[in-house]
Amino acid sequence: QVQLVESGGGLVQAGGSLRLSCAASGSIFSVDAMGWYRQAPGKARELVASITNYGTTAYADSVKGRFTISRDNAKNTVYLQMNSLKPEDTAVYYCNLRGRSSIFRPVGDYWGQGTQVTVSS
Repeated sequence: QVQLVESGGGLVQAGGSLRLSCAASGSIFSVDAMGWYRQAPGKARELVASITNYGTTAYADSVKGRFTISRDNAKNTVYLQMNSLKPEDTAVYYCNLRGRSSIFRPVGDYWGQGTQVTVSS
């Protein structure tokens, strides 16, 4: 099994910053990419940012220039630095790992339990 443990969420004023961390552990055979998704009340889960093994990154248009994703491949840890936060960034943020838990398993998506980010105006 793959476990993802997130940390770093909390309450911050608009314009402030937060840094999320996600550490993956357990049975990890290979990792294709890691990333962050978020889900606000009444809305669908959406991709915030992702990063591949080769360091290729992708961002939602709404966070470009404000958020930065980074990764420590040796530790299977991914980070999300969030600057200039806005009230509309308020959501539960979920860590995602796309990869294999063993050579016999297909590529799948694994999720953390989520961490709340609340931005006050």
